[in-house]
Amino acid sequence: MDIIGLKDKNLYFIGGIVRDELLKRESIDIDLTYNGNAVEFAHSIKNAEILQINEPFGTVKIKLNNKEIDIASTRSEIYPKKGHLPIIKKIACSLKEDVMRRDFTINALAKSTLTGEIIDYTGGLEDLKNKKIRVLHNNSFIDDPTRILRALKFSVRFGFELDEHTKKLQNEYLKNINYDISYKRLQKELKETLTSWKAFERFVNEGIYKLVSPIDFKLPKFPIKNSKNWIVYLGLLPDISNIPLTKKEKKIVEEYNNLKNIKLDSDFEIYKSLSNISKESIIMYSTINPKIVERFNQIKEIKISLNGEDLQNFGIKPSEKYQQCFDFILKRKLKNPSLSKSEEISIAKEFFEI
Repeated sequence: MDIIGLKDKNLYFIGGIVRDELLKRESIDIDLTYNGNAVEFAHSIKNAEILQINEPFGTVKIKLNNKEIDIASTRSEIYPKKGHLPIIKKIACSLKEDVMRRDFTINALAKSTLTGEIIDYTGGLEDLKNKKIRVLHNNSFIDDPTRILRALKFSVRFGFELDEHTKKLQNEYLKNINYDISYKRLQKELKETLTSWKAFERFVNEGIYKLVSPIDFKLPKFPIKNSKNWIVYLGLLPDISNIPLTKKEKKIVEEYNNLKNIKLDSDFEIYKSLSNISKESIIMYSTINPKIVERFNQIKEIKISLNGEDLQNFGIKPSEKYQQCFDFILKRKLKNPSLSKSEEISIAKEFFEI
């Protein structure tokens, strides 16, 4: 794993990159920790350019051999306010102390950049072998409930299961949730976790959705087949007002909630209701009435050729009657998609009684 061109007896790969290498999977993140003060270490590296320093957290970004590298000091943390960001207790603590602040044993493995030795203080190697997800201490979910989402994410991604004690701790927490938590942190994990129906199914069936809202919710009858967009899953819940959303995400949820309260009895109603909303809202609606979505997909490419300029050429002044005329033609064309423009003109003349 000599991918950084940097070796030192106190420098370690840590977390996901070590886990993924052992699982023979490609890893996106390259996490490095220095057993000591990373900022001081960075200044000692020959030919390294210091790009950024975060002194309170003991982290540094350097450029070396045309690569940008992030290095964190070993640190210990405490959670004075449960469910919120931890605060730094100590910078340049021992590697073992640093490892013990992490979420699961499979993410607490370190690998020496100098010798390639794997450092395992928590039994992570055994848990990788047995395909188990295990917390490091009994207060893990109390300190940071987003770890419940992370456990689900890793379970789905790797096909692992929570060990019996971790599952018990999760169930106990979900029966007594602290809603005074950082919803921004929760949002980040929701985005990374809710990327498939399989993940959403477990999110609901295991009661994990209660982290977002205490309102009872049952899994929709019809699944979402192909979407990795977290909002099409989360937006199905009855109340997500605590989760920070973008304008676009809010609009998607609003469109879905409006749509599910409308009765659609004709092709025209289906066409008009679904044509001008987001595809995400339509995907969400498919969990309620997939037949209507299927019908919309069959008719959505039907368009009328007549436009406002054509109507003006007939001597008809622009007014709200234009849209009424277009709808009048559309109703006919939905029944007979082969209508030509000349036939549409005849229908328009019929509408205006010309």
